[in-house]
Amino acid sequence: MAGAVGTVELAIVLLSAGLHAFWSVAIKGSGDSVVFNVLQCLASSGLALPVLFLVDLREVPAGMWPLLAATSVAHALYLWALSLALERADISAVYPIARSTPAFLPLVAVPLLGESISLAGAAGIATVVAGMWLVNVGGSLDWRAFTRPGIGFAYLTLAATVGYGIFDKAAMTQLETAAWTSPVPRPIFYFFMLYLGCSLLYVPLGLWQRGGRLVAIARSEWRGVLFAVAIGLAGYGLILEALRTAPASYVVAVRQSSVLFVLALSVLRLGERPGRARALGAVLTVAGVALIAVAP
Repeated sequence: MAGAVGTVELAIVLLSAGLHAFWSVAIKGSGDSVVFNVLQCLASSGLALPVLFLVDLREVPAGMWPLLAATSVAHALYLWALSLALERADISAVYPIARSTPAFLPLVAVPLLGESISLAGAAGIATVVAGMWLVNVGGSLDWRAFTRPGIGFAYLTLAATVGYGIFDKAAMTQLETAAWTSPVPRPIFYFFMLYLGCSLLYVPLGLWQRGGRLVAIARSEWRGVLFAVAIGLAGYGLILEALRTAPASYVVAVRQSSVLFVLALSVLRLGERPGRARALGAVLTVAGVALIAVAP
């Protein structure tokens, strides 16, 4: 599927980007990122169960279920790696790496999903990636930048994001073609199903690693957990809605504007001090997003 991101789709994806930034900062600011995400999974799974009774599962395409299983694995890996990366490094360093998906998604989206990318779109994607690289390492090519604490987990987060970007696009394409009589919108149903599948994998892992802190974090941070669940639902629901009609390569690239929101929140909420190079990288990211938005 070729073409640019439309005005409405662009607005949807940018709003999702802002919500994702707040969601990520909420995890970073928690007392234990791994346990915080366990609590998110438990809360989201509790909301998912009633949804099953509002949907006629016979209307769900059979081919969507294997894709849902695959994306559940990718999302569980994403949550785990992101949690450990944020515990070990500044979010202003981790986030640009974790959200550098546009550099890699087209390599698989084009052959697997049959999408095409215009020259202007490719230039916009490259500009976004260059901006994120500058935000992260200040343009340095020193290999030691990759060995800093948390950076390895940031790249693992990136790999998981590429994976679930492909699986989600394929699954939503199938779901869009199915007859649908449920009052629950397709993207909301899919969101809850993938969170339920992700939770089946991530919660046991998180409890095995940090189960002793579960009660303490739940008591002190339950409001933050509910806030994160709410904005996570809204943000991911919006991105799934955009994936129904827009090419995955463009949607994922535009969503990377969340790095701008994170950069600001890292200063205002977390007290981080990103330097001039990261600010310049943020400007490049904006330029890349604008180019993608007007690409033919």
